[in-house]
Amino acid sequence: MKNNLIVILCFTAGIFCGTFANTTISTYCEKLPQFLLYALVIQVGLNLGANAELGKMIKDIRFSSLLLPFFTIIGTLVFSAAASLLLTSWNIYDCMAVGSGFAYYSLSSLLIVQLKEASAGIEIASQLGAIALLANIIREMLALFGAPLYASFFGKFAPVSVAGINSMDVCLPVISRYSGKNIVPVAIIHGIILEISVPLLISLFCK
Repeated sequence: MKNNLIVILCFTAGIFCGTFANTTISTYCEKLPQFLLYALVIQVGLNLGANAELGKMIKDIRFSSLLLPFFTIIGTLVFSAAASLLLTSWNIYDCMAVGSGFAYYSLSSLLIVQLKEASAGIEIASQLGAIALLANIIREMLALFGAPLYASFFGKFAPVSVAGINSMDVCLPVISRYSGKNIVPVAIIHGIILEISVPLLISLFCK
């Protein structure tokens, strides 16, 4: 919760600074997302490589464990596509790109801005990136606070699916509490697979 509030405050501060920024600062800010994106992609690799349980988890992967992230991806993309019927300003691919963040708000928002800028311009790309940021922050918060309800009404795998990539870290404690400790390995594998899929899917839909 604290991290989400910090992100929102930084986002608001960025809007305020951007409103009064001069040309030099604006030019610098256009290049900044690219370097941040590279750093975040490196971080993804470091996190996976530094996980002491990574080798064991790969050996223990069963086909049934792969079904949950698959259905999470399909379900998210279907409802994201449906959202384009309501959000008429954005096409189906834009909405699916936003949904493909799977609660990874930092990487997804930067990646969308980078990929959409060439075809749509910096203004439209920034708007879509802001939507991705807020949508994926909201998804993380819904996963954290709604876990007991999801587990009660939709089953023990529901909190894992809603959490997106955060099922392997931020949301893991609440998943363990309300879905059971036996779900933890599945939740970690789920998060890893989704984390890998984020840049692939966003790149696909932002072409």
